[in-house]
Amino acid sequence: MAGYGYEIDFLPVGNGGKSGDAIAIRYGTPGSYKVMVVDGGTKESGQNLVNHIKTHYGTTHVNYVVNTHPDADHASGLEVVLEQLSVGELWVHRPWEYADEISHWFKDGRITDESLARRLKELLSHAHQLELIASEKEIPVFEPYAGARIGDFYVLSPTQDWYLDLVPQFNKTPDAHSVNISEALKSSGLRALAKIASWVEEHWHIETLSEDGETSCENESSVVLYGNLDGRGVLLTGDAGIQALEKASDFATALGIDLASSRFIQVPHHGSRNNVSPAVLNRIVGKNVPQGSATTKTAFVSASKESETHPRKVVTNAFLRRGANVHLTKGQSKRHSNNMPEREGWSASTPIPFHPKVEGE
Repeated sequence: MAGYGYEIDFLPVGNGGKSGDAIAIRYGTPGSYKVMVVDGGTKESGQNLVNHIKTHYGTTHVNYVVNTHPDADHASGLEVVLEQLSVGELWVHRPWEYADEISHWFKDGRITDESLARRLKELLSHAHQLELIASEKEIPVFEPYAGARIGDFYVLSPTQDWYLDLVPQFNKTPDAHSVNISEALKSSGLRALAKIASWVEEHWHIETLSEDGETSCENESSVVLYGNLDGRGVLLTGDAGIQALEKASDFATALGIDLASSRFIQVPHHGSRNNVSPAVLNRIVGKNVPQGSATTKTAFVSASKESETHPRKVVTNAFLRRGANVHLTKGQSKRHSNNMPEREGWSASTPIPFHPKVEGE
């Protein structure tokens, strides 16, 4: 398409060790560009998103705002976007609307649908605040479940049924009948952090990434988006884990979409080793390529400048051996673009190298 282009901007989130996402996308043809924001990071990064869109996109209007999941480092910055810019649509999950469908999962048989809805609004307050601001500003609100179209992007995961199965297992929801695996996974994550002092050797043809990584149900509930922008696939994964990515791959296959042909991929959950496996990466990135092959894919990792665990080298190596150049934010904005004007003062990002030693189990 003559004149069609796109640009994807990952803005840095957080000054400490905790990472988040703040993503702005502009695509289309001059005079009819669409703007999408996917997650807004913290309030500070939300303000930076507003300034970025005004400065580099030359507009005060965002067509689509998407919250992938209700964590503060993904959702709170979107409040600033909604308050300071005009917005066409807000896409956010609202589990409190389904209290009657999930209340049977909780131990306290006296809990009413109304009280559960109220507690969900309180505990998932960042997502609920987005709904309140949208209502005040008369912004239409939609829920991003598999099959929905957001502009030129498909939602690949989660389905509504699976999302509602996940909600009772969220770390902050009232006690469910079944074991709250978020707490167990949190503990296992701390144990893994304690073992980071052990390093193992990796080579191009020797991969040590595990097949059995597990992440929280909040992360698994993340919205996974795929867009075909003038023949170039763009895959945004939020904090999705292996289950979500497998389901997204299955849904994409049913739509006739080959995720492995994507030209741009967001590395899930800031490069955590618990969110990806070799098998799922083969589906969403592609199989290993010969060392030294020309690369046609770009992968971005949103990682805090001071994070000691994001991204894991075992994960970035896995993307590299599948033919993707990997770029990290680490306190800097990163831009991926095709057929868009150059920006004064912006220079090409340097991809990270393959690491001969990675974090052990």
